[in-house]
Amino acid sequence: MKILQGVVLLCVLFQATVAWCWDDADFQFWHTQQQEFKLDSNSRLTLEEEFRWGDDASDFYYHHYDVGYLYGAGKHLDVGLAFRKIFEEKKRVFKEENRPELNLIVKTEIAGWKIEDRNRFEQRFIESAKDYGRYRNKLTLKLPWKWTRFEIQPYVADEVFVDLDKTNLSRNRLYSGIQAAVTRSIKAEAYYLRQASKSAGSWSDLNVLGLRCKVSF
Repeated sequence: MKILQGVVLLCVLFQATVAWCWDDADFQFWHTQQQEFKLDSNSRLTLEEEFRWGDDASDFYYHHYDVGYLYGAGKHLDVGLAFRKIFEEKKRVFKEENRPELNLIVKTEIAGWKIEDRNRFEQRFIESAKDYGRYRNKLTLKLPWKWTRFEIQPYVADEVFVDLDKTNLSRNRLYSGIQAAVTRSIKAEAYYLRQASKSAGSWSDLNVLGLRCKVSF
């Protein structure tokens, strides 16, 4: 069993190592902070801030703030509403975007393997650009092993973006990472992300090292 665990973990990390070597893709660093407040046994208030640095992690170009409400509709389903305000630098000027979101999250577990399928519908109101809707599907698989007292657990995920005005695939994100419980109320996550985006008929890639911290109250 230990050999199998090691093989799976090496496979998860291998995809990151291969993509990391590409010279033609930008390297970025993303940092996310989350806070979650339990309102009752079924509902939570969520807050999130994210900051991104591009151009080999030397240029701060993006940040967003997110507030949301998440309701546990059952053992296998969460329903959420959220609003995200984004500031992104384009041509040396930060542009504003307002984005209401609807999230439907389906969850299950099979022999210790945790599976989560997040379906997100968002409407993008972008400064000096055309408004449009987008669908995002993120499928996450958490491996059934935890190590050390911090419960370090590896995972992989894939997220697709579909622009609803043209009904075409515009972006894909492939994740591999680890999660850990620092304390009962603080969780940390480190991940590698490979993103491919389509613009003007051609695809471009970037590689991201991400850190995430979540505090629950």
